[in-house]
Amino acid sequence: MKKKVGEVGRFVYWLPRILAIIFILFLVLMSLDIFEVNYGFFGTIFGLFMHNIPALCLLIVLVISWKYEIVGGICFILAGLLYVILIMRNRFEWYMLLWIIQISGIAFLVGVLFLMNWFKKRK
Repeated sequence: MKKKVGEVGRFVYWLPRILAIIFILFLVLMSLDIFEVNYGFFGTIFGLFMHNIPALCLLIVLVISWKYEIVGGICFILAGLLYVILIMRNRFEWYMLLWIIQISGIAFLVGVLFLMNWFKKRK
């Protein structure tokens, strides 16, 4: 029976980390739309950097939260809340609800999973 508990523990340990990596890669993939506009070389590099600032911040948070799960839990939940606030601050349309669920929902899930790991480690 202990073997199954260990397997579940490993799954819960790796799940937020893998989901965070996939989420960050998704954000980077969405930033590649900068290549559709002809800004020139330096304009494209600058635009690509500007589009990837959230992904770079979440990557730094992921590196820190690999050891300290509380950081990942709080920061990913705050990132999801920040996205919701930024979307709601502008003129809200109902189709934007899908964007909110896709982006912030994954961030909330990753944050909650990191917090679950942190609570589990404390016990």
